[in-house]
Amino acid sequence: MSDLTEDEAFLTLYADLAREGPGASADLGWALSVAGTPAQAHIVDAGCGSGADTLTLAKDRPQARIDAVDKTPQFVEAAQKRLAPFGDRVQVRQGDMARLDGPYDLIWCAGAIYFIGITQALTAWRSALANGGRVAFSEPCMLPRPSQAARDFWSVEYPQITDMAGIRDRVAQAGYRVLGENLQIGAAWENYYLPMERRIASLRPDASPSLAAALDKAEAEIARWRAAPSEIAYALMVVAPE
Repeated sequence: MSDLTEDEAFLTLYADLAREGPGASADLGWALSVAGTPAQAHIVDAGCGSGADTLTLAKDRPQARIDAVDKTPQFVEAAQKRLAPFGDRVQVRQGDMARLDGPYDLIWCAGAIYFIGITQALTAWRSALANGGRVAFSEPCMLPRPSQAARDFWSVEYPQITDMAGIRDRVAQAGYRVLGENLQIGAAWENYYLPMERRIASLRPDASPSLAAALDKAEAEIARWRAAPSEIAYALMVVAPE
């Protein structure tokens, strides 16, 4: 195999993975319930990746119109193939998730809002919300009294992490109120890391130097998570404009 660029190595690792980040369908169901998302809602999956959550949304809300947006062409193509059975009811496009049109009854953003920043994203999305619309998003969250292993994980993966109070503060700065909050620990992360481990093993024998480096980096991340799996969490938030 000829050597790859860093971006190509990253995309090779993530090709054929069901998810690009932690998550579970039950958590999405919880968010839909807390948000009170109606059956015939207009929903957008902002930063949809290859469409794992878009698929869950389409199944859970069979009468809803769903848009999905991501900036990475490879993920958009994968999501389009995945969502094709739903026809025109589900639209997947390449674009900037900071620039949503709407109006949407729900903006769902799993593990991607950090690319923009909570306050900045919620501020930008206000005009894209329908009257009574909600935003549901997940954000890394430092749990109380973290072990050194948990601190080590986040010092590499997300040094700007805050606790739940810090997340609530950023929501409030955007002029939103919290309707519900939950923690994604354990299963949501297994759904991400266990398939990635299998993918790493399948790629390792023929890996070029740059791909091998990407695999090493991913393995190190998984090892850090395994050192404190009960402490590594996303906060799942459902919020609404004041």
